[in-house]
Amino acid sequence: MLPIRDDQPRFSTPYVTYFLIAINVIIFFFESALDPENFRLFLYQFGMIPAHVTAVVTQTGDINPLGAFVPMFTSMFLHGSWGHVIGNMWFLWIFGDNIEDHLGHFKYLTFYLISGLIASLAQIVLNPFSGVPNVGASGAIAGVLGAYFVLYPRARLLTWFGLGFFYLPAWVMLGFWFVYQFLSGAASAVAYSGQTGGVAFWAHVGGFVAGIVLIKIFPQRAGRDRYGTW
Repeated sequence: MLPIRDDQPRFSTPYVTYFLIAINVIIFFFESALDPENFRLFLYQFGMIPAHVTAVVTQTGDINPLGAFVPMFTSMFLHGSWGHVIGNMWFLWIFGDNIEDHLGHFKYLTFYLISGLIASLAQIVLNPFSGVPNVGASGAIAGVLGAYFVLYPRARLLTWFGLGFFYLPAWVMLGFWFVYQFLSGAASAVAYSGQTGGVAFWAHVGGFVAGIVLIKIFPQRAGRDRYGTW
C-alpha cells in the first residue's frame, strides 16, 4: 500500500516537517557524493549498531560509549539509497504536517526525536547482537504514523494498492502497515535468530507504538480546539 495524499486539513505551516525533509535529503546528497568505501565507513561511524550498544550496556567489549549511543540520534538522518530516503520522506510529507499542526513546532520536533530513539531501543532489544549499522528516519516516522492512527483514524487516504487507487480510512492503511511490520519482524527473527541486519522491522514497530503512547502524553498546541481552530 502506498499513500498518495490525505484529506485531513491542517491550520498551520509545517516548518519542522519541511526542515526534516530538507536536512535528510541534503545529508543524503552528501552521502551519495562519497565513494563506495567511504560511504560504507560513514554508515558504520554514524549508523546505530545494536551490538555496540549491547557491549557498552553489558560491559563486554571495548566500545566507546559515545560511539555507541550518539549514532542512535545521527542514524535518524542517514539513508542507504535514494529509494530509502524518498520513501521515508514521502510518508513524512503526507503524515507529518498534521501531527505538527496538532502539537506545535517544538513539541513536534521533540516528539519526532523521542520516537526515533525509542525505535532504536526496540531494535536493540530485539536484535541485540547485530553488527550491521541501522540507518534511516523510518523509526521516527513510524512514531508520526502511530500518532496519526490515534488522532485521525477516519481521515481518508488515497492509496495505491495493486492495480488501482482506493480511498481508505487511515486506520485501515496504517493498521495494515503496522501488522505487516510486526509479522515481518517476527518472521526475520525466526529465520535469522535475531542476529542479522536487513530492514529494521522492530524499529518500525517500536516507533509506531511509541507514537501511539506519546501522542496521548504530549499536550496539543495551545489555543487549538478539536476542530483545529485557534
